[in-house]
Amino acid sequence: MSIALRKHIEKITPLTDAEFDYVISLFTRKKMKKHQFLIQEDTEVLNDYWVWSGLLKAYHTDLEGKMHILQFAMEDWWISDYQALNNQTPATIAMDCIEDSELLVLSRDNKEKLCNELHKISNFFRQKSSAGYVALQQ
Repeated sequence: MSIALRKHIEKITPLTDAEFDYVISLFTRKKMKKHQFLIQEDTEVLNDYWVWSGLLKAYHTDLEGKMHILQFAMEDWWISDYQALNNQTPATIAMDCIEDSELLVLSRDNKEKLCNELHKISNFFRQKSSAGYVALQQ
């Protein structure tokens, strides 16, 4: 799993072994079952997630109970409720697993720490955010 994350990051920026060892030390691993919620609306969002395996969906349910799917996250994708994560507000969307999934979890605090200490990682997340906005528009 860590080798896959390193390859993912190094598509954008190279890392020394020591830098990567530090990066990976700030992640935790999470296994999820099909239909299990990763995030539910109106809950606190503390983490960003990188999908190592599996498939997740992010969606909003309107007042009539209709589901509006906003994003699918498959292997090698990042997912979170970024509005809630960045603004430290309750989740406005829900996320659940379409199939059994394994994730690497990066807390908001550890992400901030990484970005402050390793400019390479700050650049990595900036580029991933930009690519995510483009993907949403398409």
